[in-house]
Amino acid sequence: MKKIYAFESKCLGCGLCEVYCKTAHSKSKNIIKAHKQEDITSAIVIEEILQPPEAVSYFALQCRHCASPKCVKACISGAMYKDEKGIVRNDKERCVGCLSCVLVCPFGAVKKSGDKKAVSKCDLCVDYGQPLCIENCPNNAIKLLNEDEAEALK
Repeated sequence: MKKIYAFESKCLGCGLCEVYCKTAHSKSKNIIKAHKQEDITSAIVIEEILQPPEAVSYFALQCRHCASPKCVKACISGAMYKDEKGIVRNDKERCVGCLSCVLVCPFGAVKKSGDKKAVSKCDLCVDYGQPLCIENCPNNAIKLLNEDEAEALK
């Protein structure tokens, strides 16, 4: 299965991946309305790393779609599950907001959503064919790769 890999050396910290993630998961699918009128939590977050002396680097943090996901095991309602393609998904209708998945995720990639009714995590933009964070990254800092391809780029 292909996964999203973030390349810190290429990330500018611009946040466009967050913008397009929010837009993709909004009701309106409109970039302005999604950010001004809807309370959407991005499933990808730009982290800032401070490196002495006074240097800063960035990387995108999102769900790793683990082979044996702790979030799925911890989910008390069965809302968090792994689909037939290996994508870890969350059924927001079944989610009871217990946040067990948030607590056990070793990467911090599952977050409480803005509406506080469910959680938010990367679903690889399954409705779009390709993750919009990748499609809209101006510096190709985020890529959809299998493990062999990712190792070759390191």
